[in-house]
Amino acid sequence: MKPNNSDRDITLLQGTWEQVAHEANGTACIPDEFTDAVTNFHGNEYSVTRPDGTVLVRGTIRLDATTIPRQAVLVREAGLDKGRIFPAIYSLSGDNLVLAAANDDRATRPTDFRTDIGQFLRRLRTKRFTAS
Repeated sequence: MKPNNSDRDITLLQGTWEQVAHEANGTACIPDEFTDAVTNFHGNEYSVTRPDGTVLVRGTIRLDATTIPRQAVLVREAGLDKGRIFPAIYSLSGDNLVLAAANDDRATRPTDFRTDIGQFLRRLRTKRFTAS
């Protein structure tokens, strides 16, 4: 059976990503607790971890690559915002991931890659590890 685009995108997400930009409520944000953290995807699970090993959040992600823009749902299972659901859109191209999400499931899912009140956006880049 041929994998669908959602399965392909989940495969492309696998690995470690670093945040390169963040905005919320329509404006760029100052550095926050996520600034130097990395996001790791393993299957449909993700975690955001600080350099000292502290896990800020852990959850699951569901992708729907049949829509334009592509949609995602993030469910926080541990850490900050445990139990909350974040409807989102995403763009995945090469080493770049852009994820724009509503602040919770009662807010409107973003329709483009800029934020309005009640939405946040994180730009991530694949973190490539090189042998020393």
